[in-house]
Amino acid sequence: MRRDLGVLPPGDFRNCLVALADVEPLMEMLFQYRFNSSSPDLDGHSFGNLFIVAMSEVTGDFERGLREASRVLAVRGQVLPSTLENVTLCAELGDAVMVQGESKVSQSSVPIERVFLEPKNPAAYPEAVKAIHEADMVVVGPGSLFTSVLPNLLVHGVADALINTNAIRVYVCNVATQPGETDGFRISDHLDALLRHLSVEENLFDYVVVNDHLGLPMPATGKVAAIDPGTDVDAEGLVLADVVDEANAVRHDSTKLAQVLLQLYEKQATLVA
Repeated sequence: MRRDLGVLPPGDFRNCLVALADVEPLMEMLFQYRFNSSSPDLDGHSFGNLFIVAMSEVTGDFERGLREASRVLAVRGQVLPSTLENVTLCAELGDAVMVQGESKVSQSSVPIERVFLEPKNPAAYPEAVKAIHEADMVVVGPGSLFTSVLPNLLVHGVADALINTNAIRVYVCNVATQPGETDGFRISDHLDALLRHLSVEENLFDYVVVNDHLGLPMPATGKVAAIDPGTDVDAEGLVLADVVDEANAVRHDSTKLAQVLLQLYEKQATLVA
């Protein structure tokens, strides 16, 4: 869709819109629906992606299309791109081979050394930078470390805003490793990758939230492992809590995680007061 229509990748925007939308479950199913092989021209495409692209064309630009899609879906909050420039995610692997494209980065069997954007230094979306500076709390993660979380922080204006904001900064570590991206990673490996790409030497996060409810069965498909909370990460700011989805042990439970984040916000507010 990016290649044929020259649009920004709509998939992550679709997921954010659906997660924040105040709509019936049927509408959520509709937006996440992917056409199958019975529709050759649409095979693999998501209805939600097509909706976002169509809204962008109707309104005249992607930025306005995203705002109108949010209004149609009664989204509680804002979904903001880190940049409006058409960038490609690239990676340098441990064997010095360079790969381009999110799918190739995530499918690599060789450990990822670093990720970067082409073209370099895209302009940050001003509203995203403003939101980070004005926030009470900035939560980084959870999500695919190299293909979902880090790409946003490779936009220098976004990274600078995160470094300089007065908001509480929280990193939510994944509950399990991800094949092709974080095989064998410990908590410290996740955090080190973040700080290395941000070009900061000391941990800038006030809190690092880590799941401590282990022993749940992992999905049968894919090579995944629970991330053990036993770690060499500095204990100051380390928050151990049960935040895992017991029905799907590679994901967070949104309600559990929200409760932990609210508790951290209230704790920080008390300290400031």
